[in-house]
Order: sequence, then C-alpha cells, then structure tokens
Amino acid sequence: MKKRTNPRIISGTLKGLRLKSIPGKETRPITDRVKENLFNIIGNDILESSFLDAFAGTGSVGIEAFSRGAEFVLFIEKSKAQYSVLDNNLKCIKDNNVYSIINTDALIFLKTLSSRSFDYIYIAPPQYHHIWQNALKIIDENKDILNGDGWIIVQIDPVEYEYLQFENFSEFDQRKYGNTLLVFYIMITK
Repeated sequence: MKKRTNPRIISGTLKGLRLKSIPGKETRPITDRVKENLFNIIGNDILESSFLDAFAGTGSVGIEAFSRGAEFVLFIEKSKAQYSVLDNNLKCIKDNNVYSIINTDALIFLKTLSSRSFDYIYIAPPQYHHIWQNALKIIDENKDILNGDGWIIVQIDPVEYEYLQFENFSEFDQRKYGNTLLVFYIMITK
C-alpha cells in the first residue's frame, strides 16, 4: 500500500508549502498531478477571482487558488477533525481578510448562501454518496452564487459519473486522471 504524503502547494506565493493532512481513510486528497492540471486549465483566470472550496478537507485546492492569485477563498468543512486541520493549514495565509472558513454542512450552506457569488465553486465531497449531484442541484436552484461566467468544478471517482442536465448551467469539459475525474460546468447564457 502506497503511503499518503502531505499535500503541497505547487505554485504561486506559497509554492512548496506542505500542508498537514487528515489521518485515516475518511478523505481522498487531490494528487499534485490532478491539482496542477486543474490550475493549468483555469490558468490566469484565477487572478483576482473568488473561489468557494466546498468540502474543503485539508484546504489544498483553496489554498492553491489563493497562492496563484485568487482574491478571496471561502472554505466549507463539516467534520470537526478536518476543520481543525484546515484551520491549522490556513495559518500560512497571513491576511485573514482574503479567506473565510466555516464549519458547517456544505449542502445546507449552499442552500442558504445569498450574500456572495463566486467565480469558481469546487466540489470534492465524500465519494459514493451522490453528494456531488445534490450539490449541483442546489446550485442550480440558487444560481446567483455562481458569477455569470463562473465555473463549477466537481472532483469524483470516474465510476460515480453520470450525465446530469440542469436549467442554469451545463457540462462543458471532463478530464480523467487515473481514478480521479474532474467535471467542469458553466452557466447557460439565455
């Protein structure tokens, strides 16, 4: 069995930083390869963007977004143990005005969020529980949380994938990296 290494920040102002990881098998952290490809796809559009890291875990993806130039990152994490690790990892960001961290259920949060919208919403929930589909349905019903040209990015195991149709956004790309699938959605212009 391959030993899991602590996630690291790949590029930007925090490049090389190793984050604390969450012990056990409760999470499946994004690999460096997948994360690097994700941010290569986003490219310079991350600059001055707002980023929601739902189901944040260690915060690796949201901290990478900040490191690469996102203006604001919101981290949502339900698990108290994971929240504690995430809170510790966020100490690397000296200005606490550029992020917020909330210890709550992401699905409930998405239903009630109305005061802010995001350029990127990253959804990487616990696997095999249909949570990603539920999160997308909630965002479709509460479309104002995604900016008009924003993206929703879902990280799942490829066996979980199913094509879903929504009223306010549609799938525009997929990228498979081993046992990780990134699915990209964008708002439908009407």
